[in-house]
Formats: sequence, C-alpha cells, structure tokens
Amino acid sequence: MGKHEIVGYKPLVDDLKELIHKKQYQVLKLINSETINLYWEIGEEIYRQQEENGWGKSIVQVLSTELQKEFPGAKGYSAANLWRMRNFYLTYRDSEKLAPLVREISWSNNIIIMEKCKDDLQREFYIQMTKRYGWTKRILTNFIAAQTYEKYLLNQTNFDLTLPVEQRVQAKLAVKDEYTFDFAELSPEYSEHELEMQLVNNIRAFLIEMGGDYTFIGNQYHLMAGNRDLYIDLLLFHRSLIAIELKIGEFEAEYAGKMQLYLTALDEQVKLPDENPSIGIIICKSKDKTYVEYALKNINAPIGVATYQLRNTLPEEMKAMLPEPEEIVKRLQIFEEYENN
Repeated sequence: MGKHEIVGYKPLVDDLKELIHKKQYQVLKLINSETINLYWEIGEEIYRQQEENGWGKSIVQVLSTELQKEFPGAKGYSAANLWRMRNFYLTYRDSEKLAPLVREISWSNNIIIMEKCKDDLQREFYIQMTKRYGWTKRILTNFIAAQTYEKYLLNQTNFDLTLPVEQRVQAKLAVKDEYTFDFAELSPEYSEHELEMQLVNNIRAFLIEMGGDYTFIGNQYHLMAGNRDLYIDLLLFHRSLIAIELKIGEFEAEYAGKMQLYLTALDEQVKLPDENPSIGIIICKSKDKTYVEYALKNINAPIGVATYQLRNTLPEEMKAMLPEPEEIVKRLQIFEEYENN
C-alpha cells in the first residue's frame, strides 16, 4: 500500500491506536487491582492462621520457601514481602475509605506509603496524589522525604474567595506552602535572577517539585500594560496559566498587588476562552503567615504565597502549626470534589 493510500485511512488508524492504548491501560489497571487483592487475601490468611495457631513471624519463611517451590520464577513471595502483605491487611482492614483506594496504585508504592506514613490521613494524601499524577516509586519517595503533605496543609491562598467552586480543587492542589530547590547550585549571595536561572536550567526537577502535570511556557514572559512592560519571572500551565514571582527576601504586601496586575494582563491578553482564570504563586525566602493573610484578604485575583528551602526539611515550629485532624479531613475532601467534577 502506498503512502498516499495510508493518508486516507489515517483517522481510522488513529482511532484504533487510541482504542488499543486505552484498553491496554485498562488491562494493566485490572491486573494491578487483582494483584493487590491477592496480596490482601494472603496477608489476611497469614494473620488469621497466626491468631488461630499462635504462630510467630517464622511462618512466613516456611510459606516463602513452599510458594517459591510451587511457583518458580514468580516474584513477590519472599519472606519480607509476605510479612508486608500481613501488615498491609492489618493497616487498611478497618478503613472503609482507604481499602478500595490502595487497589488503584502499585504494590511498590503501597509499601512506601504504608511504611513511611504515620497515619491514615497522610496515607490518603499520598495515595490520591500517586493515583492522580502517576508518581513513580522514586518521585513518591522524594515527595514524602520533602514533607509534601505537611506543606500542602499549610498552604496560604485566597482561592476560596476568588475562584468558583469547580476550579478551587485543582488550584489548591497546585500550591504548596513550601518548595524545596535542593537541585539549585547557588552562590552564597545569590540574586533573584540567579535563582530564576537555576530553576530554568533544572526545569524538569523544578516541575517535579511543583507536584503535578505542569508545562513550562517561559521565563521573563513579556506582557504590556498600556505603555509599560511587564515581565513574569516564570510562566507555567496547569489547567490554568500560572505566573510565578521569585523573591529572595521576606514576603511584602506590594508583591500581591503586582501579581494581581500580571494576572489581569494574562487573562485579557493570553488566556484562551475555555481555560480557567490565571493563578499567581509568589515564592519567597520567608513569610509572616498572619501578614500574608491580611495581604491577600482583599485581593480579587487568585494568589498563593509560598516559601522555598534549599534542603528537605520542615522547621519544627512549622510542624506545630499543622491543622487539627478534623480540619485535615475537610481539606482532604478536595480529592473527592475533584473526582466529582
């Protein structure tokens, strides 16, 4: 068949390719779900037999040896993994909410979340984020080490006042309270320009640290407001245009006013009719949280204020500011709202 003949069939070829990819993905999801179901049932049976017969941990070594004889070459039946299956069952058996969710991410990611997270609220956050963004084992491990959950809970935005309900969910997930730029190689007295160029030069690491499906549009993005030139430090896209302003000092209220100007210009000059309103993120070296609340209160454009660190630690005084469990539950409902939109 000649090339010119293929052109005529291209729509059919494209449709079939899309169909095959979709079905392959569905099959992989089904296989993963059944694998998790199997591991759950194995873990449940090990626990039940231990309770009934008073067996200790040594039973898993016997089981491992026998299962590997019966299923040579099959992965997953080491003594350590069998013990994880037991712990997996015990961790989630009483959670009506998380028991179904764990079927939707891989076993390796489940192990990381189960073993590194201290409670069900933290586990729910990482399960939902892994499910949504397809985080690999390495990326998930890095996000847990960087305390992404805590940074998400502490974030400061005015989105509840400036965005429609159906757009708040994705916007809130787009902003953390603190970002870690440990990939940046900066001089001791670095400037905002040097910080910006380090983020641009390490754009893949920067987009991963942002936490979702971001597209980099450009830096020092040029706009006009009348006869005045505007330059946005970094412009990303994440279902909305996201303008990022970098500051190497403490947050000042005038930064919010300048960001509002940027967002107005973006919405009028760049945003497409079917896109969500533009969002601003001001990333500073430090901030006074009460001062930020006052600064954002009467701003009518959606803006979040975050800080950055050059290492993966959250100060102890910030940990003490985490919300109460009841408030955390309310904030994690954002995932349910997202699924329903």
